[in-house]
Amino acid sequence: MASASTHRKRAVGTLIGATAFALVLASCTAGGDSGTGDGSILVGTTDKVVTLDPAGSYDNGSFAVQNQVYAFLLNSPLGSPDPEPDLAESAEFTSPTEYTVTLKPGLKFANGHDLTASDVKFTFDRQLAIAAPDGPSSLLYNLESTEAVDDTTVVFTLKAANDQVFPQILTTFPGAIVDEEVFSPTELTPDEEIVAAEAFNGQYTIASYDFNKTIEFVPNENYAGLLGPAENSSVILSYYADSSNLKLDVQEGNIDVAYRSLSATDVEDLRGDDQVVVHDGPGGEIRYIVFNFNTQPYGATTPEADPAKALAVRQAVASLVDRAEIADQVYKGTYTPLYSFVPEGFTGATEVLKDLYGDGEGGPDADKAAEILSAAGVQTPVALSLQYSPDHYGPSSGDEYALVKSQLEATGLFTVDLQSTEWVQYSEDRVSDVYPAYQLGWFPDYSDADNYLTPFFLTENFLGNHYSNPTVDELIQQQGVTQDPAERTAIIEEIQATVANDLSTVPLLQGAQVAVSGADIDGVTLDASFKFRFAGLVKG
Repeated sequence: MASASTHRKRAVGTLIGATAFALVLASCTAGGDSGTGDGSILVGTTDKVVTLDPAGSYDNGSFAVQNQVYAFLLNSPLGSPDPEPDLAESAEFTSPTEYTVTLKPGLKFANGHDLTASDVKFTFDRQLAIAAPDGPSSLLYNLESTEAVDDTTVVFTLKAANDQVFPQILTTFPGAIVDEEVFSPTELTPDEEIVAAEAFNGQYTIASYDFNKTIEFVPNENYAGLLGPAENSSVILSYYADSSNLKLDVQEGNIDVAYRSLSATDVEDLRGDDQVVVHDGPGGEIRYIVFNFNTQPYGATTPEADPAKALAVRQAVASLVDRAEIADQVYKGTYTPLYSFVPEGFTGATEVLKDLYGDGEGGPDADKAAEILSAAGVQTPVALSLQYSPDHYGPSSGDEYALVKSQLEATGLFTVDLQSTEWVQYSEDRVSDVYPAYQLGWFPDYSDADNYLTPFFLTENFLGNHYSNPTVDELIQQQGVTQDPAERTAIIEEIQATVANDLSTVPLLQGAQVAVSGADIDGVTLDASFKFRFAGLVKG
């Protein structure tokens, strides 16, 4: 989830590191039964952390941790996507371009430092100053300035009036409030410094941290926000290299909860196991291909640069991918075909790609793809480099992109060089013009169509793929301040139609949230806030 001028996310032997698993077992044994408040809840994931610094990450793996340890001015309570005061006592528009937040009195970080309006101003100023390529500052596209009026009063001055999205933005990535006595104002702060300083203000602080191996969370006694105190004495999050071992450990009771990501086959198998419970949550996750407008075939910085031919390549890909085949064969129906940029279920969602590309009904059409390439003078087969991450988006990514490669090559119109890279390196490479075309997924920050438009398609966007369309910029900014729901919906539909002609991304699939827990675990909540919180996990 970039400058904000115009816009701104094993079995024992194969858990990452033997010492990590030893720590988990030792903590569990020492703590006893986790449901009584004197033991640990054990959670496993194959996801990865990029950084604990909220200015440097815009990915689900990082937010899954940040969401436990940072508080926000506004947050979404369990069971609701709507913002309510968290650190704030009140929050409201005091003029069309001024949003005023009053903090609760006496707030403190876990380390005892006072949390005041000065920290809030510092948080938002540093997001815009650092503008990390892999960070969320692009969401603050409408923020002109932040003023600390006194210790408990903050005024956000917005560029455009009547911003319908700004309160939602305060609940997510760039809104995590940080300690100005610990964090650098001009560069990202290393994880070990954040942990050592206990610079946290959420429901938990971090007792021990081994990067992408294990994290031990313990309740933060100074948390005074919306969500209330943690109901367990600690949570140990363990990172797995292989999802099959994540499945095995939750099935055998070695961990209490598995969350992101099990294969569709594993989930299907676990549904028949009485020892575990499969929890399903509302959808919102999407998977898509990103094109780098500089380095893709005929991209702006290639020797054969030609915008019309580059567009034809993207349109041909959109006409050849068979979304239904991917959803059925790879994901066993846990994902469904996605034919636009805003997924089904969100106000303003359309299926514009179904009409424009392929057979006009959602299926592929090789003849149409060939006509598109021929009309633009593109010689075939087109050599396309395509990259995916084998660890971040689940174990089925390899099968998914092998099938995409097969679909593109079966026609003779493409030859695909398919490569994979582990997520931590991948997240750096993709914003450094290393990949001409590559896999991404998106897990929404908030429940509004804007979250599928603003981060992707404004000129200075999270993708960093050099896409720019002034008409799209104007429309995105317009929908964000349009108060009439019908008018705003019409603009959102127009944005999708315009972007569909440009195809900076090719949407593929829409999926749901899934977690698997032991049958004795309560408090697993997957709701429309799209935030999986550890604080409610207990053994029943």
